[in-house]
This record gives sequence, C-alpha cells and structure tokens, in this order.
Amino acid sequence: MPHFTVVPVEDSATSNYDSLEGINWVDYRDTGQGGHPGQQDTEDSPFLSSADADRKTDFYDRNLALFEEELDIRPKVSSLLSRLVNYTNITQGAREHEEAENTETSRRKAPKSPNMGTLMGVYLPCLQNIFGVILFLRLTWIVGTAGIVQSFLIVLMCCSCTMLTAISMSAIATNGVVPAGGAYFMISRSLGAEFGGAVGICFYLGTTFAAAMYILGAIEIFLKYLVPQAAIFHASDHHGGDSAILNNMRVYGTICLSLMAVVVFVGVKYVNKLASLFLACVIISIVSIYAGAIKSIFQPPDFSICMLGNRTLVRDQFDVCSKTVLEGNVTVPSQLWRNFCSSGNMSSPQCDDYFNQNNVTEIQGIPGLASGIIRDNMWGDYLEKGQILEKAGLPSVDVHGAVESFGLYVSADIATSFTLLVGIFFPSATGIMAGSNRSGDLKDAQKSIPIGTILAITTTTLVYFSSVVLFGACIEGAVLRDKFGDAVSKNLVVGTLSWPSPWVIVIGSFFSTVGAGLQSLTGAPRLLQAIAKDNIIPFLRVFGHGKANGEPTWALLLTGLIAELGILIASLDMVAPILSMFFLMCYLFVNLACAVQTLLRTPNWRPRFKYYHWALSFLGMSMCLALMFISSWYYAIVAMCIAGMIYKYIEYQGAEKEWGDGIRGLSLSAARYSLLRLEHGPPHTKNWRPQVLVLLKLDEDLHVKYPRLLTFVSQLKAGKGLTIVGSVIQGQFLDSYGETQASEQAVKNMMEIERVKGFCQVVVASKVREGIAHLIQSCGLGGMKHNTVVMGWPYGWRQSEDPRAWKTFINTVRCTTAAHLALMVPKNISFYPSNHERFTDGTIDVWWIVHDGGMLMLLPFLLKQHKVWRKCKMRIFTVAQMDDNSIQMKKDLATFLYQLRIEAEVEVVEMHDSDISAYTYERTLMMEQRSQMLRQMRLSSAERERESNVRRMHTAVKLNEVIVNKSHDARLVLLNMPGPPRNTDGDENYMEFLEVLTEGLERVLLVRGGGREVITIYS
Repeated sequence: MPHFTVVPVEDSATSNYDSLEGINWVDYRDTGQGGHPGQQDTEDSPFLSSADADRKTDFYDRNLALFEEELDIRPKVSSLLSRLVNYTNITQGAREHEEAENTETSRRKAPKSPNMGTLMGVYLPCLQNIFGVILFLRLTWIVGTAGIVQSFLIVLMCCSCTMLTAISMSAIATNGVVPAGGAYFMISRSLGAEFGGAVGICFYLGTTFAAAMYILGAIEIFLKYLVPQAAIFHASDHHGGDSAILNNMRVYGTICLSLMAVVVFVGVKYVNKLASLFLACVIISIVSIYAGAIKSIFQPPDFSICMLGNRTLVRDQFDVCSKTVLEGNVTVPSQLWRNFCSSGNMSSPQCDDYFNQNNVTEIQGIPGLASGIIRDNMWGDYLEKGQILEKAGLPSVDVHGAVESFGLYVSADIATSFTLLVGIFFPSATGIMAGSNRSGDLKDAQKSIPIGTILAITTTTLVYFSSVVLFGACIEGAVLRDKFGDAVSKNLVVGTLSWPSPWVIVIGSFFSTVGAGLQSLTGAPRLLQAIAKDNIIPFLRVFGHGKANGEPTWALLLTGLIAELGILIASLDMVAPILSMFFLMCYLFVNLACAVQTLLRTPNWRPRFKYYHWALSFLGMSMCLALMFISSWYYAIVAMCIAGMIYKYIEYQGAEKEWGDGIRGLSLSAARYSLLRLEHGPPHTKNWRPQVLVLLKLDEDLHVKYPRLLTFVSQLKAGKGLTIVGSVIQGQFLDSYGETQASEQAVKNMMEIERVKGFCQVVVASKVREGIAHLIQSCGLGGMKHNTVVMGWPYGWRQSEDPRAWKTFINTVRCTTAAHLALMVPKNISFYPSNHERFTDGTIDVWWIVHDGGMLMLLPFLLKQHKVWRKCKMRIFTVAQMDDNSIQMKKDLATFLYQLRIEAEVEVVEMHDSDISAYTYERTLMMEQRSQMLRQMRLSSAERERESNVRRMHTAVKLNEVIVNKSHDARLVLLNMPGPPRNTDGDENYMEFLEVLTEGLERVLLVRGGGREVITIYS
C-alpha cells in the first residue's frame, strides 16, 4: 500500500521529524531576504524550528515595528505562505522505492508534481480493487443458491455498507491532506493511536488474507479449468475427492505465493506496470458476460446438461446423455449405463435402483435471456453438504440409489445459508480505499477521492445488480448451483454465458486474480511498515526497516507467512469470511471516526466534501457491525478480540502519540459533561473517598525530597479517585518558567515510577506558604476538587534556626482547617513500606481519641485494599475517662464497627487522673526555654500561661505512654492530630506537643478530619 508524506522541493538537510505528522515547533521566518549572495538557505520543514534564533532582524518591515520583538516566534503571514507554497506531496510508496537507487540520488531528484486526475487516480484503481475473484467464481453460485431476490438483498447490504463508508471516508479524506496508509492513517489521526493501531492491524490482516484468497482463486481456475491434469493428488474414491482438491490447492498455492513474493521483492515496478493489463482483463471479462447475455436472446450457447430423473449428472463421466446408443442397427449400453450398472449385459442388468426407475433427459444449461427461466430462479434453494443438485418440475421416482453411484451426481460441497453467502460475497465490495491511498499522486485529492470512489462503488454496484439479474435470467438453476461447472463438462459457469468463448472469462479472470494477489502482497507490507514507523506498537518496530531503497523486506516476509496460513486453509469459501471480518472492522471505525468528529464539532473538522451526516455514519457503522455477526458470529468475536488486545497493548505499552484525535475531543466532552453534573452538590457520604492533594518538597536539584509520600498515596488510592501532586517554587513566575517546567517533569517522572495516576501542578510564589495556600484554594476543577491534603513532616525543625519550616507547616494546617479539608501527615515517612514490600502479619492500630467524621475508620480499610497492607489486622483503641463506662463503650464501639461492615479488634484504654509527673514538668521547662530563646531572637516579649502548657504537655505525655505501650510493634499507627492554637504565639509549643505525642513510634499517620462525615452505617 503506498505511503505518502510531505517533503521539501528543494535540497534539504536531513531532518528528524515524524514522517507522517511533521514537528510540533515551527519556524515560519522569512529566509528569502537578508542572506549573502550565493548562499542558499536550507530548511528542514515548513514547520517551526527555533534553531535560527540569532538570525538578523534588520530586514523586517518597518510597518511591523510594533511586533518586531516577537517575529522570531510569530512570523509574518507572507513568510508562512511562502513556505507552504514551496511544499508538495509525493508518494512515499512503491514508485518512490523504484526510483530510489540510494539516498543521495533520491535527495538530488526533484519530486514530480502530482498530476493524476479522478479517472486514472481514483476511479480505475477502485474498480480494479473492487472487482475480483468472487464475481467470476462465486456470484453465479450465490444467485443459484440464494435466488435472485435474496442475492439482490446480499448485494444491496454489502454495497450499501461500502457506500456509506465511502461517504464517511470522503469526509475524512477531504479534511486536510491524507498522506499514507489509507484507512490506517485516517483512523489513527481521527480516533487516536490505540484505535488506529488496532484497526491498522486489522486492515493489514484483511489485505494479507485477501492475497491468500486471490491466490486460492487463481489456483482454483488453474486446476479446475485451465490445466486439470496438473493435479498432483487424485481421489481414490468419491469420499476422498475433497481432501485431494484441498491438498492440490495447498501445494500449488504455496508455490504461487512464493513466486509472487519473489516478484514483489525483486521489484514493485513490474507489478505497477502490469496493473493496467490486469485491469484490462477484468473489463474485457465483464464486457464478454454482457455480450454473451445479449447474444443469448437470439442464439443461446449450446451447453446441455444431463438429468437422471430430477438429479444433475456430472457431464464429463460419459459421452452421450442416454442409457443406450445405437451402433449400426444394434442398441448397446451407453457409457452412462456402464457407470450405473455392474453388468454390461442389457438382458440381465444389475443396475442402480434410481437409474432403473428414472429416465434420462437432456435440458439446455443456458436457455437464454428470453427463455423465462428467471421465474424459476427467483427464490433460493439452500443445500446441505453432500446433497444432490435437483431440478424442480422434472418427473422423478424417489428411491435410494447405490452409494457407489454418488460420485456420478453433482452435489453440494458445503452446507449453505444466507449468512454464509453474505460472508463469501462481501470481499467483492471491498477495495474502496484504493483512491485515498493514492492521494499524493492526485492533482486535486480533495475533489478526486470522493467523486472517484463513489462513482466506482456506483458502477460496481450496478454491475453486480445487473449480473444477478442476467445470471438468473439466462442460466438454468441447476447449473447456477453447480459451483465448479461439473454439469457443463467442467466449464466455468460464468464462462458458459460469455461471448465469444468461455476461454475469455477463464483466462481473463485468471490474470486479474493473479494481479489482485500481487497488488495485495505489495500493499500489505507497506501498510505494516507505515504502522511500524509510527512506533505505536513496540514489537512491530523491526518491520519498519527494509532494503536500502526502503522496500519493506521484513514486512513482506511476515505477510508471506500470514498469507500462507490462508493458503493452508485451502478453501476460498473459508478464507473469504475471515477477510470480510477484518475489512468490516476497518470500515466500522472509518464510520465511527466521521461520526465522532461531526458530533464533536471540533474546530479542525472542515471537510470539503459536504454530503455527509453523522446519522449516515452511524447507519454505516451499524451495518458493518450487523454484517460481521450475520456473516460469522465467531469470526466477528475473534476479530474484535484481536482488535481489543492490540488496543490495550498500545494503551499500556505503546509510545504516546498526540495527533489531535477525536477520542481526545470525546474525552474532553465527556469530562465537561461529568464535571457539570458534579457541580450540583457535594458527594453523598456513601460516595466519599479521599481526593488527595499531595504537597511535595523539591530539593535544590529539583528532585523530589520524599518520594515515599507518593508511594503511600498510591497504596491509599489504588488508582481510584483524584490525585493532584503539587509543589511550590519560590521566586517570580516571569523568571522561573523554565524551572517550573523542569520541576513538573521531575514530579511526573516520580509519579510514573511510583505508579501514581493523577495530575501535577507546580506554582511559583514569592513565599512558599503563599504558594501552598494557592494550591489548596485553586487545585482541581468544578466538582473534581481535592478534599484531603497530604503533607510531609518538617524534619529537623528543632535544629533549624530558620523558623519558616515549621511556621509553613502550621500555616498549612490552618489553611486546610479553614478550607474544611481533611489532612494527613505521615511521620517518619522513610520507614513506610515500598510498593514491592509485603506485610505478612502485624496490625494497623487506630487511636480514636476524638470523632472527626470517621476518617480514622475509613483510611485503614482503604489501605488494606492494597497488597502491601492486605494481611495486616486492624485494631481500634479509644480512650475512656474516669466518668466513662469502659465496658459499655467497648460494646457500643463493637456494634458500631459491625454496622460499618469493618472487621477490627476493639479495645478501650482507661486514662485515670494522675498527678503531673516530674518528666512532664521537665519537658515543659525545656520547651519554654527554647520558646523564650526564640522570642528573644525575634525580640518578642509575648508570654504563655505556664499552667496551660503543663496541661497540654501532660496530655501528650500520658497519651504517648499509652500508645507506645499498646502499639509499639504495630505496622502503622493512626491517631487524631490536634489542631494548632488559635493564638499564633503558641506555635512553637504546638510542634513540641506533636513531637512528644508521637515519640517512640516507628510509623505514624496524623489525621485531621475535614468537618464532615465520611463513613456511614447505611447502605
């Protein structure tokens, strides 16, 4: 399949832009002025490149002085237009490879301007691709089996499907330049790399199996009608006939495939030069059919068929259609008699019962257009495998004949049904992409592709409709149902109607079939090469390479191997439905691409072809899907599974490509719709889950300082809900844009390593605390906003002379409280497990001191969904004061957990009033001394009430003693985080209280609720 790209007309330096898309950043600046004499400016592409930033600017128009500082990146319109005019499309497919002896010579050659019109560039190639082996080998059989009415329906369904697809394809093909790859390029650029890759592979497999089908058709013509004596395997009896035929097809098919592959490998130019000859064969063959049909009105061709009763006999088994012949004056048994009777003596014959009781009659196989046979052929006659072909209306005594005589009758080789015939006929309607594949050769592709393709489909549809009528009106039904022409002396059935000779059709169909096979073997490797060069499917990269002149050698080898699988099937009727599936899958997504683009109304969707509508595209898509399941539901499922697996593979393993595809637009529309729906109100308690804003700190080298924060979040979220990772850079935005981009990339890389699915946002602020406040206020969009903040503990705050670290921490706690957000602070984060560790035992201990909406209950449950924490048991501790009934508290808490459907051990810890210990006074004194020192450094004279500090320190010390005693060996400890003091003068002491509260614990998660219930007992 040809492949096209955009290349410069003049000599150009080697460029590394994408062969299909160009590059993202483009230089439009005028290179036509200001150069030195004799110096030729070179360009890589018509697209922007900032490599020439130091170019002199004194030649810019004085009228544009207002814009002169930006002309490097916002060029003059005249400069842009001059670039685009000097570029053109040339083929990157077969023709280019023929001419490319080496890279240097091809670089020196100026590409030919496209000059092909609608007729030669689109119409005739489409005709050649659409007309194929099915028309000559199977259409008569389809008409005889299904009848004229149902055959009309089959043709109408298939051709309507391709016509609707052509309308959608015309809209896509005229929406800008379509370089190479035909359907693959259109779908990948319209629906994205995943859909494009999946459908591209399906299209490739369809084209490859089409090559196998054409080769099988050519071998069938060769062995059945041209040189029957060339058969290697012969049937020992009538039961072994099928296997002998299949083995002959396999041997000759493999030889033919090998020869064709060698021809394609040696030089595509031979295939291209013979294309017109093959097309001429097709046209001459079709014309001869019409000529024969017209001639049959006056002089029907003499092809008589022999009937025994109402059963059709194989005509080449005998010479005279009679039981006896007259030799001289003596009546002697005929060849037919001897076939049915074991004794040649007419006086005491031992003959087949059916032969004895039924007469032999001879009827005209081609009665002609004026015979009125059309009435008998209006309705179908579906047969089971092995059923003998019969003609209704002839007298017959219905008795069982001898099994040995079965081979003398014409019988059905396969069981037939309407759905089977649809699958076999559909390849006759494919080939509509031939015009879009040649867009680089067309003078006006956006005009020629729609007109040429739709005219070609209209022409072929009329030919098929008229052929159905002519076959049904000219040929006897028993002959029509005779797939291989056994009843007409092994002649090709459609050949018996043709004029001037059956050999016109036989030879013409043979050469056209061989040509179609060569075209498929030429196109399929190039399509695979185009997919491989796009680098969206990693394991196909090797097939992007080829010979020095670009011939896809490895792709041709793979194509040959896959086509050989089709050859080994050895049955045209079995291979046709397979390629029908792949082509239907491809056409389905062409229609989907057009419908999606039309409904989304993307600004870039401006096709020149105006006669399309999203409803037509959906109708075409529905017809494709229906035809897939009508033809063969199990093949349809297999094709969908193949496409689905490739889609998921590209999604998870393939290279990311941004082609401005429709699926991205569809995602944006869906996201907008969902966000507007979410705006109606806050989520119900049952739907509440942590939507997390993670505040990360970066070091001087812009590396994430505590990556385990992301690890913890990934374990908590397990890929569900919203995750925003934020960071703050101190400085001015105008001066720090590059640093912001680098920081964002560093954070994204770490998110990918830690498998955190979410968004990244880095802000620049003059103060870190202001930046954090901005993140807390502005992150998210609409209803997709965070409800929980995760931040790290300010390690080393005691040793630091700069109080900003812990002041920023406390300020963030206050901001989250003011915003009614939940807060989680993992302490000793470096001791938290990685995603590769597994806890096989241990507990997650929850210290429920005050109720804050149920966050403490929900978080362990969410953590236990992850494989790291799954084996840990959950324990819940609550604190009872002197006036509390601890036994009743334990019962109530157990009941509450049961109603919450949370499994956990419950324990109530009693904290009796006790005297304040000397240790408490000592810690309070140390804290106040430090605070006094800090106040003196800041020249502050504020004082605290000593009793308040002692009380708080007493609580912290007592709680810490109890927690360490009960949970010193826990895998994780969750406890309520006390709020900061309302008076900011006590901030230093607040940090000390938190340190005392968590002292001696390995992993601690301080949790502060957002002021709303997050867990409920109701369903």
